[in-house]
Amino acid sequence: MNTDPIADYLTRVRNAIKANHRIVEIPASNLKKDITKVLFDKGYILNYKFEDEGPQGVIKVALKYHPLTKIPAIRELKRVSKPGLRQYRDSKNLPKVINGLGIAIMSTSKGVMTDKEARKENVGGEVLCYVS
Repeated sequence: MNTDPIADYLTRVRNAIKANHRIVEIPASNLKKDITKVLFDKGYILNYKFEDEGPQGVIKVALKYHPLTKIPAIRELKRVSKPGLRQYRDSKNLPKVINGLGIAIMSTSKGVMTDKEARKENVGGEVLCYVS
């Protein structure tokens, strides 16, 4: 039993990047699927695929690297809101990651989105993680 599935998701991606893997498999959930879609839309991962294997399914994520230098697109993944201490921000106090160069993934009443999209929608919510 996993008490923090989002931290597990981020750790699997972080470990795969450190080991220079091209593809990482992660147990699926709706929130993890939404986070994967945000990472793909913002260009941090190359591609993804949802497969219905087993009781809950699997997310296969193709990691993105620079073609010449082999530097990963994701330099840092940091979990912000934890089960023991949830981090919520209203629309006026949304975080900026590296002065807007990175993204903060948020769970809002209008779905999972980045901090920039939440500013446009004028909604707040739970800050899940920082990606840079």
